Amino acid sequence: MTATTLAPTQPPVQVRATTGATGPTNKRSTLSTVVLLLGAAYCLLPVAWVLIASSKSASELFTTFTFAPSTHLWENVQDLSAYRGGLFWRWMANTALYAVVGAFASVVVSAMAGFGLAKFSFAGKKAIFNLILAGVLVPGVVLAIPQYLLLAQVGLTNTYWSVLLRSIISPYGIYLARIYAAASVPDDVLEAARTDGAGEGRIFTRIAVPMMLPGLVTVFLFQFVAIWNNYMLPFIMLGNDRLFPITVGLSGLLNQGASQPAMYTAVITGALLSIIPLIALFLLLQRHWKVDLAAGAVKA
Repeated sequence: MTATTLAPTQPPVQVRATTGATGPTNKRSTLSTVVLLLGAAYCLLPVAWVLIASSKSASELFTTFTFAPSTHLWENVQDLSAYRGGLFWRWMANTALYAVVGAFASVVVSAMAGFGLAKFSFAGKKAIFNLILAGVLVPGVVLAIPQYLLLAQVGLTNTYWSVLLRSIISPYGIYLARIYAAASVPDDVLEAARTDGAGEGRIFTRIAVPMMLPGLVTVFLFQFVAIWNNYMLPFIMLGNDRLFPITVGLSGLLNQGASQPAMYTAVITGALLSIIPLIALFLLLQRHWKVDLAAGAVKA
């Protein structure tokens, strides 16, 4: 009798507690959404401006409303492509070469160094890792002049190698690979592979790398974007405009805009075309970030 009278009184108490708890939660959720929308608008607004401005002619660029689109995008692309016999596309190809080769080589070095620092014990391990951390804190622009002087001693300035060699070593990539290897590659799996007679090279390529893949994809993307957007290093290293990446090439066109206002439209159109590969790469690689950390061990 007592049980039947007490049972109906429990649900209202739970409902009141739940109702009271959702009020602050909803407010925090709304505030978070607003902050995220403002951040997204802050990041996407310049991209929208570039897209709209690249559709305008040189006469419309400074005389019409900022966010009023026009119909000259294809004409601007044609004019940019015709500049000095297609020099812009040479810059795009150079940038792709620097970014793809440099990022891939950086991933290989970062993966091996990070795995070694995470899973092996050797003399000076802590000192090496601390030195790498110090390298993360040093801005690249500080090292640009010393690197130029070193490469000038061996005659590699004003060549593709002057940009590629600098891109291979990424202290942040090694640091990230080390952290990811320590978290995603279990020691038990490595010991089991060694017990079965697998060599260290096979363990690294067949077990560790698949398990580290999401982290390595992140390293590749970060390094690719850094090399693609790099300006100071190629500006210092290169003197031949046929070796320029897109950043240095467009900067030269922008300097010409003071005497040739039509070049401003070419620069904006080139900036629009230069971000398309970055967007495509991000959309292509983002699915790898969702891979389970243990998928590599299952596949191996």
